[in-house]
Amino acid sequence: MIKLTIPISDEEIRKLKVGDEVLLSGVIVTARDQAHKLMVEEKPDFIRDDLKESVIYHCGPVVKKSPEGVWSFVSAGPTTSIREEPYQSDVICEYTVRGVIGKGGMGDKTAEGLKKCGAVYFHAVGGAGTLIANAVKMVKTVYKLEEFGTPEAFWVIEVEDLPLVVTMDSHGGSLHKEILEKSTQIANDILKI
Repeated sequence: MIKLTIPISDEEIRKLKVGDEVLLSGVIVTARDQAHKLMVEEKPDFIRDDLKESVIYHCGPVVKKSPEGVWSFVSAGPTTSIREEPYQSDVICEYTVRGVIGKGGMGDKTAEGLKKCGAVYFHAVGGAGTLIANAVKMVKTVYKLEEFGTPEAFWVIEVEDLPLVVTMDSHGGSLHKEILEKSTQIANDILKI
């Protein structure tokens, strides 16, 4: 198990390979569709420092607020990443993002961005939202909550030992692509195509 702490350097991230198991600690940012669109179209500065050499988590959390006004995560499961494919490469390079967490993998455009700008795709286990929420130690701040709503807001959170697997690396490796090719060949063999 590789312990990885944010901020992450280009050199550190390029050492990671597909299949590496990671425990991630530090400050990361949740971002989904509206957040990615905003980051590409308007390039806001308010999130720039939080993302530099950090990680984006494709997550629409379930949150609660204490009577004292402190936010906490109840569930923090990953959401499907491919929806961010039109934006992800640009966001990685513009904001010096070192990793993206989600489920299901991403496409060729993102794979090129990972290589070009030094980042990886981390897979988090779907269906384990409450378990993953245990790794969220603190909500530091939230941006665009009123405008975007809870799932789409930028949640800036501190995580400790968040368990992840590298499934796309900065060298062009992709477990998602490899599995698709192998399963397609098996299906073709079965169907005699």
